[in-house]
Amino acid sequence: MAEISHPPMEQLQDLEYCIDSNPPWPETVLLAFQNYILMLGSSAFIPALLVPAMGGTDGDKARVMQTLLFVAGIKTLVQALFGTRLPAVVGGSFAYVVPIAYIINDSSLQKISNDHERFIHTMRAIQGALIVASSIQIILGYSQVWGLFSRFFSPLGMAPVVGLVGLGMFQRGFPQLGNCIEIGLPMLLLVIGLTQYLKHVRPFKDVPIFERFPILICVTFVWIYAIILTASGAYRHKPSLTQHSCRTDKANLISTAPWFKFPYPLQWGPPTFAVGHSFAMMSAVLVSMVESTGAYMAASRLAIATPPPAYVLSRGIGWQGIGVLLDGLFGTGTGSTVLVENVGLLGLTRVGSRRVVQVSAGFMIFFSILGKFGAVFASIPVPIYAALHCVLFGLVAAVGLSFLQFTNMNSMRNLMITGLSLFLGISIPQFFVHYWDARHYGLVHTDAGWFNAFLNTLFMSPATVGLIIAVFMDNTVEVESSKKDRGMPWWVKFRTFRGDNRNEEFYTLPFNLNRFFPPT
Repeated sequence: MAEISHPPMEQLQDLEYCIDSNPPWPETVLLAFQNYILMLGSSAFIPALLVPAMGGTDGDKARVMQTLLFVAGIKTLVQALFGTRLPAVVGGSFAYVVPIAYIINDSSLQKISNDHERFIHTMRAIQGALIVASSIQIILGYSQVWGLFSRFFSPLGMAPVVGLVGLGMFQRGFPQLGNCIEIGLPMLLLVIGLTQYLKHVRPFKDVPIFERFPILICVTFVWIYAIILTASGAYRHKPSLTQHSCRTDKANLISTAPWFKFPYPLQWGPPTFAVGHSFAMMSAVLVSMVESTGAYMAASRLAIATPPPAYVLSRGIGWQGIGVLLDGLFGTGTGSTVLVENVGLLGLTRVGSRRVVQVSAGFMIFFSILGKFGAVFASIPVPIYAALHCVLFGLVAAVGLSFLQFTNMNSMRNLMITGLSLFLGISIPQFFVHYWDARHYGLVHTDAGWFNAFLNTLFMSPATVGLIIAVFMDNTVEVESSKKDRGMPWWVKFRTFRGDNRNEEFYTLPFNLNRFFPPT
């Protein structure tokens, strides 16, 4: 039998910069700006989806987007410095859409006839719910409860969860790309061509620009192409969906965004609190914790770091709870999570440097204050981002499945758990999505609206469903006799901070803060 040439490897070998090694400063700045451009997709889409339903104008939409970007910059910087310290961008989360839709359709808010007044009161209600719900994440993080729960994780249990963090985003891929195929498809082909077929072409000395800066190059060319199509009148008599997807001037962000605006806490007025709203929002907080945990696992692998120990994972979740609290105080209109697309970018560019993400946080803050400039970049059509998502979400899914190399996939037990959690992790949320309607509260439809929003949010999250199934079965089916098959001999040393001597290099707090917050 031929010798195996690809044994299981703890760390990926073909990445050029790891978590604590940094590219030259010119490359760092360009890579950071590339991260900023990528995260704009979610930052622009979430306000565009929610603000009109709240009764807000285009000006309100631009202001919410600025606030979302500003707070995202703060959260990303704090997470990279004091949280998990992984190169992960923290931004707006789609997991909060269902409970926010429940708040928007609250009868007491719908009675307000003036649109602007309804927007303000709805925003305050969302803020209050986020502030209360953030306490769950803060408590579970800083009390180490989430870290204790993570001790039930194994490579077999995490593979479907991380995989579903990517695969579960399929609706933001080709379905959105297909809304403007003449822009989205060339973008997809161009990204694949540059990063896979032309990655070794180096027009400028030793810098692989096609592999290192594919988003900057591809977005620039396809965006110009989209501007030309818009200016030439190609979409003048097309349906409204086509115009909103393809045109570069349809979002009205540039004209409505102020030149200079500094977001500040309670800018929409004092938050209002309702028990039902808060309970509904807690479901999204739990979902974002699961999704962020999967994203952290993927980011650690793509940054050539060890899987984050329980203490570090809890620390990151705690700081993420502080981030949701900031969302509530500033009024971003949604909660936060780790952006999966930016995690995928680490692998696409082969750069897992922490400094790149820290600099990108500076871009988020800077361009959020200078509203017009940020709005220019936010006018990039959604199908361009959808093409990027097809590549980046798929890459993160593959990183999750790479954890299976540490398990015995000749075991029928492992095959059953992996297959069932992956299939149901996609199938069950799709079933709930099919029935979900912003006014009828989805498949779970009782007289208690907050209860409907709570359960629908949980079961519309592929990663959450996958975690429930995979972790439960992995810890209840033939546990003692399957430790080696589950990959536990490899995994167990990463459970504690001092279990592997590399953890100190990757996860120690800066400024010698470990003296005051010693790891456990």
